[in-house]
Formats: sequence, structure tokens, C-alpha cells
Amino acid sequence: MKLLGALLLALGALCTTRPASAQMYDPRYPVCMHVYGALIGDRMDCIFASLDQCQAAAMGLPATCLINPYYAPSFAPRSVRPYR
Repeated sequence: MKLLGALLLALGALCTTRPASAQMYDPRYPVCMHVYGALIGDRMDCIFASLDQCQAAAMGLPATCLINPYYAPSFAPRSVRPYR
């Protein structure tokens, strides 16, 4: 009887858990702000175009600015001159 109760308890715990969600880095912006702390929460905001912009937003917060490792700049195609 105790085994059945433990099995039902374990099954109930499995059914109520959520899948883990991965932290996403936005590849459109070169700078991210990592905000951490019990009151604010732990998150990554990749919405900044420069380190100066990020540091101004992070002032007074428990946060640090870092380069986005997944930044993918969009380059305009260069015109190719035909070979003569």
C-alpha cells in the first residue's frame, strides 16, 4: 500500500512539472545585459546596440553588460564589378 502511494506521488510530481526553457540571445543585437538578483530575477536582455547604451541602462541595477556571442550582423551585399 505504501509503495502504491509513493508511486502515485511520484507520478503526480512528474505530471505537474514544466519543461525547462532555454535562455535566448537575440542575434540582432551585439550587446546583452545580464540582470541578476533575487528581487529582480535572473534574465538576459539582448536589446542594446552598444556597450555604452547597455551600461547606461544597467546603472544602479545588479547587472553586467557583455558581448552577445550569437550576434549575427546583417551585411549589405557589395556590388561586384565584372572582370574584364
